[in-house]
Amino acid sequence: MQNKKIHQGRNIKRFREMLGIKQEALAFDLGEDWNQKKISLLEQKEAVDEDILERISQILKVPVEAIENMDDEQAINIIANTFDNGAILNGINYNPSFHPIDKVLQLHEEKIALYERMLKEKDEMMARLEQLIQK
Repeated sequence: MQNKKIHQGRNIKRFREMLGIKQEALAFDLGEDWNQKKISLLEQKEAVDEDILERISQILKVPVEAIENMDDEQAINIIANTFDNGAILNGINYNPSFHPIDKVLQLHEEKIALYERMLKEKDEMMARLEQLIQK
């Protein structure tokens, strides 16, 4: 296995973007001596000081180890090896275990049965009304 250097600044940027946090907001949370430009420069650094990493991990609510160890190539490799033709993404199943036409027919049959029950109840109600009128 090759020993590749992890770019911590880029990882901070990726986590920040995944969480929808702007550079200005991160700078604000870090304190008065921080600004957007300083965050931009930080995200370009390959290695980030441990105390800054700790503060950023607390703000982003991401473990320091995740920032230190996240490797894009490994993540892409895991995703590429996990998904195949039968994989389901976002809960959409293009290969359902049931036949959609069968479901439509089942609903149609249930609708007919309901309609028949309603007609039977109507006939019974009419018969009762006729009996009441005759009395």
